[in-house]
Amino acid sequence: MRNRDVFNEIGRHPDRFFVIHYSSQSLFDTEAGAHSPRITSVVVRHYKTGQTVSFATHTSAELLGIAPDQVDARYDDIEKDLLVRFYNFVRDRREKYWIHWNMRNVVFGFEHLEHRYRTLTGDEPPSIPVEVRYNLNDMLKARYGEDYVPDPRMASLMTLNGEKIQGFLTGAEEAQAFQAKDFIRMNTSTIAKVGFFSYVISATLKGKLKTSGRAWLNRLDKLLESRRARVIAAISACVG
Repeated sequence: MRNRDVFNEIGRHPDRFFVIHYSSQSLFDTEAGAHSPRITSVVVRHYKTGQTVSFATHTSAELLGIAPDQVDARYDDIEKDLLVRFYNFVRDRREKYWIHWNMRNVVFGFEHLEHRYRTLTGDEPPSIPVEVRYNLNDMLKARYGEDYVPDPRMASLMTLNGEKIQGFLTGAEEAQAFQAKDFIRMNTSTIAKVGFFSYVISATLKGKLKTSGRAWLNRLDKLLESRRARVIAAISACVG
């Protein structure tokens, strides 16, 4: 399925789609040393129902009975629990479609999650196939053009469609939150981003998403808010 066709598929079968994002220790955090950054939370939202599932450092620590002042010493156990619970959730949903934001590689992406799982468990994760992963950023480029918003795209799109959502943290702010061991705040930011991605999808389907590139296409989307209307208009033009 091409990026430009994904929105139509979501409109037809919203129950088949999940929206995902995660937070982690900064790649440039000196405490990471030569190791890959730790995962601090993974959030998954079922697009149709809006039901959101969160796998986070603070909840795993509580489930394991680890006190806040012992988190540093038990990071491996906590992160392992977080990822095991996440992949248990994924196991029976790998045939679904997964919408993400630039989760492309082992630096930041599904491969990073898989690598941390292998490192901590010694086992192979029930991986999400490449064929069912779709990058929302690429989907928007395909629909509105490469210039649909300036960099940084996520923050620019958020600003263009209203004020910054509550709880949102930039990459630098997330790094600071990790240093401060403020894992709840990092998880809240991840939940906020997943919610925003769902809003972007819904606004796009309704023809109401505001972008700064190719303004004529944005106006057309607002006039023709449904796929059926666009088809009828095209047929009418041909007949005319």
